[in-house]
Amino acid sequence: MEISEIQVDGYEHVARCRDEASGLHAIIAIHDTTLGPALGGMRMLPYASEDEALFDVLRLSKGMTYKSAVADTGLGGGKSVIIGDPAKDKSEALFLAMGRFVGSLDGRYITAEDMNIGIADLEIVRRETRWVTGLSRESGSSGNPSPYTAYGCLVGIRATSKEAFGSEDLAGKKVVIQGVGAVGGRLAVLLKEAGAEVVICDLRDERARELADKHGFEVVDDEAHLEVDCDIYSPCARGAGINDETIPKLRCKVVAGCANNQLLEPRHGDELRKRGILYAPDYVLNSGGIINVSVELLPGGYKEDVAMKKIEHIGDALAEVYAISKAEDISTNEAARRLAERRLAAAKAK
Repeated sequence: MEISEIQVDGYEHVARCRDEASGLHAIIAIHDTTLGPALGGMRMLPYASEDEALFDVLRLSKGMTYKSAVADTGLGGGKSVIIGDPAKDKSEALFLAMGRFVGSLDGRYITAEDMNIGIADLEIVRRETRWVTGLSRESGSSGNPSPYTAYGCLVGIRATSKEAFGSEDLAGKKVVIQGVGAVGGRLAVLLKEAGAEVVICDLRDERARELADKHGFEVVDDEAHLEVDCDIYSPCARGAGINDETIPKLRCKVVAGCANNQLLEPRHGDELRKRGILYAPDYVLNSGGIINVSVELLPGGYKEDVAMKKIEHIGDALAEVYAISKAEDISTNEAARRLAERRLAAAKAK
């Protein structure tokens, strides 16, 4: 196994791992540990190049720093990515090697589930390092974080609805959800239970239709979903979907979804604001999963009631973001960044 450091300005530690025996090619990025050890999920994607993987892990790890700061988890920000096709390249040897890579950082980085990585994969990683969270309840961990991420998004959408429409009541609000995987699919169910009119789509059309058959959602073609008039647009798949091409097509008053890194560039938050669209900063809205996992690290171990109470504060965090946005005449994504930076600065000043 060969581990080497990648020098990146503004990041505490970035490392790559190549392991010929298992085929592992991975990167771990630790952005900031001012508030505590860096916690962030592990994802596996068939990136076209290491540069593409590096771009992703840097954005994600920095987002985790801000997410944890605003969510008051007492943790820092990090992320890991495995370069490979999850349908073909997963193996016991690969995840054991990944466990050794995580373990080499001696607890500065703590991993968890993310895209294409499940509890079964992390259980193998755990055999080589103790710095793993979000494992099964049977093992004393907190289990799959997806339901908690979805619930946190519901809490945040209610707070955002109050800001945009004057009421947290979602009855009759039309919500278009793009991406109905583990989190988006659960969010769709929660929104319907809250009285919203839910329209769904997914790159995998059969997944959307299967969910619709079960719960009675309206389904639209993924390529045409931006043409649907709605109150709330909820992107819940991969990031960078809010960009120069898509913003002019939006027919909503609110963008509030669980996908990471929804804005291709920070300036797109300004563009949404100019158009009168309220943007719920993704790393504030989707912090339920990381809040739930962080409770594992508290004295006494994981307690679900403690996690749920902390998740309820997502609405308060968003209200603070919106207040800063109005008071300082800035976009909501910039307001969230300033809130996170102020909390980091306060911790560094102690």
